[in-house]
Amino acid sequence: MRAIRGKVASRALSAGDRLPSIRSFAVAMGVAPSTVVEAYERLVAEGLIRARRGSGFYVSAAALPPLALAEDQPQRNRAVDPFWVSRQSLDADPSALKPGCGWLPPDWMPADALRRAFRALARAEDNVLSDYGVTRGSLALRRILMARFAEEGIEASADQLLLTASGTQAIDLICRFLLRPGDTVLVDDPCYFNFRALLRAHQVTIVSVPYTLSGPDLASFEEILAAARPRLYVTNSALHNPTGATLSAPTAHRLLNAAAVHDLTIVEDDIFADFEPEPSVRLAALDGLNRVIRIGSFSKTLSASVRCGYIAAQPDWIADLVDLQVATSFGGPSQIAAELIASVLAGGSYRKHMEELRRRLGRARRETAEKLRRIGIEPWLMPRGGFYLWCRLPDGCDSADVARAALAENIVLAPGNVFSASRSAAGFMRFNVAQCGNPRVMSALERMIGR
Repeated sequence: MRAIRGKVASRALSAGDRLPSIRSFAVAMGVAPSTVVEAYERLVAEGLIRARRGSGFYVSAAALPPLALAEDQPQRNRAVDPFWVSRQSLDADPSALKPGCGWLPPDWMPADALRRAFRALARAEDNVLSDYGVTRGSLALRRILMARFAEEGIEASADQLLLTASGTQAIDLICRFLLRPGDTVLVDDPCYFNFRALLRAHQVTIVSVPYTLSGPDLASFEEILAAARPRLYVTNSALHNPTGATLSAPTAHRLLNAAAVHDLTIVEDDIFADFEPEPSVRLAALDGLNRVIRIGSFSKTLSASVRCGYIAAQPDWIADLVDLQVATSFGGPSQIAAELIASVLAGGSYRKHMEELRRRLGRARRETAEKLRRIGIEPWLMPRGGFYLWCRLPDGCDSADVARAALAENIVLAPGNVFSASRSAAGFMRFNVAQCGNPRVMSALERMIGR
């Protein structure tokens, strides 16, 4: 009975699904058929399943509770729950300090370039301002992306690109397309915490591979592929979130070879690409968009308010994803968002903005790392770019306890186990160096870790 309840609760069995036959389930459970008969009859009496004469037993429509992604469990520490951190960051008071959030402050973003693009867009044709967009999204923006891909050695045609409402929606569409409840998905440990939150919504089994200075631990990676047979691997190649590490070429080649052997599809989130001083190796470039799906967005470099993401993949997969996006949101991203981003990317101001941003972030990383070291917090590595530092707290400090204490002082932090599916990062914390300038941040951390 517990086994069936568990399958229903995890949605491995949905309303209307047929239960295993009495004989096959008896064999699977190692019990007598009469025991399964009694269990099924009790579940019928509870209303969880129903019997159909001559057909078998089926899950009742009333059996499934609403999907509560953040439902509390007695053993769950909500300070290390991805939804807890997301809510604290997104719903924070305007006066809150947010060194744990995942975006740049407004005064670091190209507001003037966005305003110019808005003014130009106000003179656009009426249909741009009022109609649905085409199903694959703005051709102007897709052409810009194609040119950027070509610089990496990725030959992608217009029918291999789909614009989406955001980078998160891009992953959501891919999960809808490739996964079914109960499938296994591989993530890095640590990894971007919303990967875990989104995968939870798709009711899949999450397994994780330790992440090293040069990419996933290859021995563990190959062992997991053989044992767990995951359908997807979701990762960042460049400026990995949260560690800031960069995938090495030898690791990338061996990773792709293992993926080919085990028929693994890889989702490469390239959202931090433009923060690199020089491009590093990319799985999509080595693979040619065969079993690697490239996704990205512009929320980190341009605006988290004007959102637009993209998917680059095999043409036949993109065709199916177009239909899926139409079914779930009736079209692609807002025409206004896509044309606005295309306008900014096409101008010279974006290149200058990113050059200045890389310089500014370089200074901030060095200064923040030095301040953290003074109070006993040590960066795991110094990244080549980006705005994250993945740091080890002093021995005996639990980052979840520090995050709770900081929240009482209106400071939002990102404790390590939020990023760790194995919950092995209690002694770590991710810092956004662009959000660490206020002296109150270091002062509060120093008190909280007892230095």
